Amino acid sequence: MFSEDELLPISALQHLLFCERQCALIHVERLWAENRLTVEGRQMHDRAHAGPSESRGGVRIVRGLPLRSLRLGLAGVADVVEFHPGLNPAAGDREPVALTEASSPLGRAPPGTPFPVEYKRGRPKTADCDRVQLCAQALCLEEMLGVAVPAGALFYGRTRRREDVRFDPPLRALTVQAAARLHTLVYGGATPSARLQPKCKNCSLRQLCLPDVTGGSRSAAGYLQRALRQLAVTADQEEPP
Repeated sequence: MFSEDELLPISALQHLLFCERQCALIHVERLWAENRLTVEGRQMHDRAHAGPSESRGGVRIVRGLPLRSLRLGLAGVADVVEFHPGLNPAAGDREPVALTEASSPLGRAPPGTPFPVEYKRGRPKTADCDRVQLCAQALCLEEMLGVAVPAGALFYGRTRRREDVRFDPPLRALTVQAAARLHTLVYGGATPSARLQPKCKNCSLRQLCLPDVTGGSRSAAGYLQRALRQLAVTADQEEPP
């Protein structure tokens, strides 16, 4: 079990699985930079959190719900959690951590089955980074409420559609492993080396990470040597005969 002071952001799991160097730059070195994509994503989260809780067709909809798991060492805020009507079996033999006015806008958990919904600006991905982030929210809800959370959804802004996610055993195991790796990375304090990849193109931290200079087989020393050679060639070409 982790203490409150050791909790790391749930959102860091998405950074971790997307790129461990990006995760370390943000959560170890405390670096951040915005680009159009990050601004659009933040605005989408802000809109998802805005507005009061409500009920639609018997479904209780709660926005901006604080989450935490002392077992995984994670904390964060769910964009939306829907509580669908019906009985919900207990989640194993864990005792629920009751929601209070201080820890939740609910005061208490509504009856029914929690169904977390995470909002993303882009399109569905083949990689598991978004699904792991959503599954971590489900594991937090299970620990907090003592009920099973079998499924949730990812809403993508580009397609304007939900992608349903089942929290099956392989995804749960991957999420637990990712949480453990996140703690090892952050509290180890070492930032992995850069590796130039196609996904670096749209990363807001590219100018801080410098994968073009140090990624792959390249090095800063090699970059300087190439630059000096180019300067020498240019000087030769410009020297009068």
